[in-house]
Amino acid sequence: MTRKRSFARHAAWTGCLAAVLILAGCAASTPAPSVAGKPAAPAAKAPMAPPAGIVLEYKMPEGRILSYQSSGEAVESTEAMGQSRESHTSSRDAFSLKAKGRKEGNLLMGVSIEDMAITITGPQGDMSPDMTSVKGRTFDMVLSPLGAEVDVAGAESITYEMATGTRNIATGFKLFFPDLPGKSLKVGESWPSSGGTDEKAGGLDLRLDFQNANTFEGFETVDGMECARVRSQVTATISGSGNQQGMDMAFSGTGQGTDLWYFAVKEGIYVKSTSQMTMDMSITISAIGQTIPVKQTRKGEVRLIGKK
Repeated sequence: MTRKRSFARHAAWTGCLAAVLILAGCAASTPAPSVAGKPAAPAAKAPMAPPAGIVLEYKMPEGRILSYQSSGEAVESTEAMGQSRESHTSSRDAFSLKAKGRKEGNLLMGVSIEDMAITITGPQGDMSPDMTSVKGRTFDMVLSPLGAEVDVAGAESITYEMATGTRNIATGFKLFFPDLPGKSLKVGESWPSSGGTDEKAGGLDLRLDFQNANTFEGFETVDGMECARVRSQVTATISGSGNQQGMDMAFSGTGQGTDLWYFAVKEGIYVKSTSQMTMDMSITISAIGQTIPVKQTRKGEVRLIGKK
């Protein structure tokens, strides 16, 4: 089993977590309630052998440059004391990866952030962060041939400010690449993957965990490359706690989603994906004895837009 999920693409989850943090602030300010078949072949002919399996592996020969764009949308709603609140988050980014050779059997890559933006509209108005400090920044990351993000520590120093506190871009890159099975695959075969990430911001510590059932559905040509088409059924959980506006909070929730992604077999390249997820969560505020239900729907897309 691989170490992390193949699903949550980083732009969508950046928006997802931002929306959770915003509604947490709204929850803290909520007043306390006053009292959530073909015929058989002739015997003379030998049966046809089944098609051979394929092996999926990331390949980044030194000097290769890949450019990606991703986008995400999230809508989060809650109702407390008869009042409905809703936030809308959209995110987009563009970045490039340049292969720098091998590091202890893994792939060393330089990441350049070309664009990054998050737009948030919530009950308290526009809370979109200024991403100027992120654009143009670079860091190195290490990726295993099977898609495990071995090291993205360099991204932790690339930060930006939100109303809920300082954030960094590491979470998205920890979750960017789909996990590969590490075995030969035939059409229709499946494999599991799992993992998660922690997010600390605005006085809150959040944990996202994922379990995935990935199925190799067949082949499809994308931008002239023969790709394996993989569908992932995803189960997610969120948990956490913290304090905002002087109130202790606890978070919990579960989600279900689907990711459809494409991997160029010969080139060893992640080509594109689309994803969608629905999560049902709750925020418990012990000081007022209230649990607030939260519903979130989100979708995301990743595209390879250039390679050299």
